[in-house]
Amino acid sequence: MSEKNYSYVPYQVVEGETKNLRTVLLRYARNWPWFLVSVMVALGGAYVYLLFQTPIYKVQASLLVKDEKKGIDGDNMLKELEIFTPKKVVENEIEILKSYTLMDKIVSQMQLATRYYARTNFGQRETFTPPVRLVIEQPRSELYQELLTITFPGGGRVKINDVAYPMNQSIRTPYGRLRVFSRQPVKAGTDPIYVDVMPQSDAVRGFLKNLKAEPTSKASSVIMLTLEDAVPQRGEVIVNQLISEYNQAAIADKNKMAANTLHFIEERLGLISSELATVEKDVEHYKSAQGITDLSAQAQNFLSTVQQNDGQLNQVKIQLGALSDVERYIRSQSKSQGMAPATLGLADPVLLGMVNRLSDLELKREQLVRTTSEENPLVQTVDSQIGETRNNISENVETMKRQLQISQQQMVAINNRMENMIRSIPNKERALMDISRQQAIKNGLYTYLLQKREETAVSFASAISDSRTIDGARYDNVPVKPVRRFFFLLFGLVGFLIPIGAMASRDALNNRILRRVDVEEQTKTPIMGELMKSKRPDAIVIKARSHSVLSEQIRTLRTNLQFIKTNTGESQVLLFTSSISGEGKSFISLNLGASLALTGRRTVILEMDLRKPKLHKNLGLLSGVGISNYLIGDASIDEVVQAIPGYENYYMITSGPIPPNPSELLSTEKLPEMINALKKQFDYVIIDSPPIGLVTDAQVIAPLADATMYIVRHDLTPKVYLKQLDVWYRENRFNKLNVILNAIGEGEAYYNSYAYGGYYDEDKPAKKLKKA
Repeated sequence: MSEKNYSYVPYQVVEGETKNLRTVLLRYARNWPWFLVSVMVALGGAYVYLLFQTPIYKVQASLLVKDEKKGIDGDNMLKELEIFTPKKVVENEIEILKSYTLMDKIVSQMQLATRYYARTNFGQRETFTPPVRLVIEQPRSELYQELLTITFPGGGRVKINDVAYPMNQSIRTPYGRLRVFSRQPVKAGTDPIYVDVMPQSDAVRGFLKNLKAEPTSKASSVIMLTLEDAVPQRGEVIVNQLISEYNQAAIADKNKMAANTLHFIEERLGLISSELATVEKDVEHYKSAQGITDLSAQAQNFLSTVQQNDGQLNQVKIQLGALSDVERYIRSQSKSQGMAPATLGLADPVLLGMVNRLSDLELKREQLVRTTSEENPLVQTVDSQIGETRNNISENVETMKRQLQISQQQMVAINNRMENMIRSIPNKERALMDISRQQAIKNGLYTYLLQKREETAVSFASAISDSRTIDGARYDNVPVKPVRRFFFLLFGLVGFLIPIGAMASRDALNNRILRRVDVEEQTKTPIMGELMKSKRPDAIVIKARSHSVLSEQIRTLRTNLQFIKTNTGESQVLLFTSSISGEGKSFISLNLGASLALTGRRTVILEMDLRKPKLHKNLGLLSGVGISNYLIGDASIDEVVQAIPGYENYYMITSGPIPPNPSELLSTEKLPEMINALKKQFDYVIIDSPPIGLVTDAQVIAPLADATMYIVRHDLTPKVYLKQLDVWYRENRFNKLNVILNAIGEGEAYYNSYAYGGYYDEDKPAKKLKKA
């Protein structure tokens, strides 16, 4: 009994994290009704929460951005002015649709900065068709800081925050100058309306925040407009109005270009019209000054008159005049080209050929001089040819002149007069042609600008947008926010986690032993075994044919006693104690003793709790003469030992009368004497002692015991006592100190996965094997 150090390996193998996780899950599964109730309550809370949330609806419309050149350049107008429309870029159009300017215009036109709310069973909800409309003429800052309550007392009056005002009139209020218009007949008892007015910039940013414009695909030019709003009717109007404003802005941009072009054409028309009038006046003045109606007709009439009057004489004069003209032409010509002489009436082909040759050479020289210098060899060659031709013509003219000399003298006067008049006609015609040419140019340009002005005006009136609405704004009756599935899932998850959190919090705050790992973490004391919580009220549950899980666990304890026995031939004294009362040490010691007795080993159990004995009461025995009588010398061993009814080899010594000084009584020499006497008569001596955490009786008895069983009860034993237990174990205060876990629940026991749980029941005996 003096041997204290021993090596002992617990009979169960700890499964580590897997076992702990399974234990925790089984513990939660045991409380499934709490999870069910919590989840149902949470789902009910989600349903009520969603009832009071404002539903948000999605309004969608699709817009096709065309990449066609419409409007001013649709019919290639003003191509000469290089007016071309750039290609549409979808990203640019998206930015235009989401621009602050367009939304600001819509908010201003529809007065969307003023919102109306009506009372419902689930709180205030925004409405798009209130019975009245509030017009803000001169707002004050207080208007944006307070919710206006409009009630209808009747009599053509309204109350704004309990102050009465006339309807359909401009009124002064603490919130500024306002006007309340009735949109439908109202009377006393009409439901009140709540009005929230916000700055227009805030309203614009709010709508832009909820507006999305995205292409349907990367290769598509179709833009999907999406607006999320609490009032779907208002969302439809906003989206449709946004498309309309976008198209109008595009048309205005096109018409701006057309208007600039039209303005330019009008300016040019004014300038050309003034110049054209000036040119026409110049033509008029010239014809008046020269007496010209039609130069060609006047020349023809003059020649016809001369021919009729002179006849053949005129022909001679013409020939002489022609010769003189040729002679004069030859003599007066310089290097520059002059007007060819008249050869009317001359029939000499040689002379005519040379004159024509001379004219061609002069023309050729003029062309060469325009491109080269006069020192060029080609020009000099032409000059030499011109000089030679002139000499030939001069000789020929002299010959013909001698023949017609007489006729020339007679007709020179007539020829001189006729020649002067003929020469004046080309000059007048040339001057008139110059003036007429300017008149034709100005007139053509004026006609062209008039035509383009009409085309531009038509384009201005027929300009259309480069987009087409595929689908107008529409909304689904099912709100997109709040997402009911998400909230039900969230609330359900919270409802599921609440019991887990409660149980985890309870575990964190609880200072009692809940599972095997709690013992292993607090102390190195070996664990002898684990016992499940008994469902039966009997004091002794183990019987000869009992095959319940608890019975098998007690048999396991009985088997493990062999491993801590020092000498197999000697009796073994077992001390059972615990931290506090109620941990089941009496129940375990009583049943372990019964299990030992069933194997034929004589066993005696000592009711050593002299302060509150209850072992004999559980068995229905009378206390009578017991341990206290023996310790004071009033009884012998044979007188205090009594058999336990129903069990062979199983005996008991009750506590006897409760002494006034139990600790002093246990400290006498009579106690070791009694233990030695019992060891000679019994194989096992089991001592049921008081809790060690309350009194010192167990420590007084401990040196007499071969092994000590320390009972730890599930959900009862405080963890703080395990630290003291570990100190006792390290200091060897008790011989072969072991821990027994008692009353572990389902899901906590290692045996829950053991086969006994499926084959044995506490209330039904095991079936007998049939003989073959």
